[in-house]
Parts: sequence; C-alpha cells; structure tokens
Amino acid sequence: MQISRWKIILGIILVVLSATSYFIHYLIFRDAHHIFIYLVGDIAFVFVEVLLVTMIIDGVLHYREKRVMLEKLNMVIGSFFSECGNEILKCFIAFDPQREKIGQDVIVRDNWTAKEFFDVSKMLKGYDYPVDLHRGDIDALRGLLAGQREFLLRLLENPSLLEHESFTNLMMSLFHLTEELAARQNISQLSAQDQKHITADIKRAYRYLVSEWLSYMKHLQDHYPYLFSFATRTNPFDPHAKVEIQ
Repeated sequence: MQISRWKIILGIILVVLSATSYFIHYLIFRDAHHIFIYLVGDIAFVFVEVLLVTMIIDGVLHYREKRVMLEKLNMVIGSFFSECGNEILKCFIAFDPQREKIGQDVIVRDNWTAKEFFDVSKMLKGYDYPVDLHRGDIDALRGLLAGQREFLLRLLENPSLLEHESFTNLMMSLFHLTEELAARQNISQLSAQDQKHITADIKRAYRYLVSEWLSYMKHLQDHYPYLFSFATRTNPFDPHAKVEIQ
C-alpha cells in the first residue's frame, strides 16, 4: 500500500507540474491555440511512444533475464554431470548392444565445429537407443540411482528447470527409473514383462541423457574451454579415454 501511495503522489505532482508549465506558457505568450495544438499532438504520439519503448525495453530485459536464467541452468546441468550424470550414462552405454556404433560418432574432439555438433545431434535423433538388460549391471545401476535420489530431487526443485523442458524430462525419467528399480525386491529375477517395462524406462532416460550430454558439451566448448578439455578426456563413450594428457 505504501508503494501505491507514493505512485499516486508522484502522479499528482507530475500532472500539477505539467499544468503549471502550460499555464506559465500561456501567461507569457497568450496563445491557447498553440498550446492545444501541441498538447493534442503530444498526447496522440504518447501511445506510439509507449508501444515502442515498452517493446524495446521489455525485449531487452527479457533477453537479459533469459541469458541469466540459462547460465544458471547450465551450472545446474554441469553439477548434474559432474555428480552423477556421466556415471549414469556409462551404465546406460553398457546396456547398449550397438554402443560401438554410436560411440564412434560421439567421441567429441577439441576442434569440432558447430556443424559437426549439429550433424551428430541430428544423427542421435534417429538412433533407436537399444537396451539389453543382460549386457549391463542392472544392480549397479539401481545402487547408483538410489544413492543419488536426494540429489535428483533437489534438481527437480530448482525453478530454473522450468525454462528447460528437455532437461526436466531427463530428470523426470531418471527419477521414475530410480523408483521403478528401488521397488523391485529381486532385481536379478524379473519376469519377461517386467524386463520389458524396465527396458523401456532405461531407453527413455538413455535417449534424454545422451541428448543433454551433447548439448552440454557444445556449451562447454563455446564458454568454458578448460572444462571442455576435461570433458573430452573423460568422454563416457570413448573406451580409450584418459584423464592424463598424452
């Protein structure tokens, strides 16, 4: 209420000052016709002026706010991959019977161009992301996700995620997979239907995770070369990746 009161007082002051200025103008020049001509013209242009100023200022502020929000979100995404994302991705890759095929295309190099990132992203959209539960360690995956459950919950509570639909989908799919695996009493003895259901859940999360991982790699290359260098040396798709620089 105090803010509204000040706005009203300020508005009254401005109107009084404007009326006083016009009155002084009239006392000096005694030309009401001239005053009303410019008054009506100024009022008519106010609507266009408000439209232009509102669009420009709102556009600039929105762009700046969006950049700040995306920067904060990329920090969240970075903490996710550092904390557990890369390890989860390694588990998913182990279930993929075609991992050698996809691995050759996503071994990101330091000199990759924007076009190469775009071409790989396009290729990944057409990839089927096959999952064979007998190839990987489902019990290790369950333990990993269970250990990161609180961390994933905190990420879901971050309001910045509302600005990034695909990462939100990734978090939801991982959290759902975590609950599905945790609910099984004997994860090593699943029925055929249960295996099919778990396979579909892993496949969904696998697809989202690979897409977000590639986008994050592109972000690191553009803004944080030193982090990008470390990420390429720990690429979960590269079986020969080594942290030590050769």
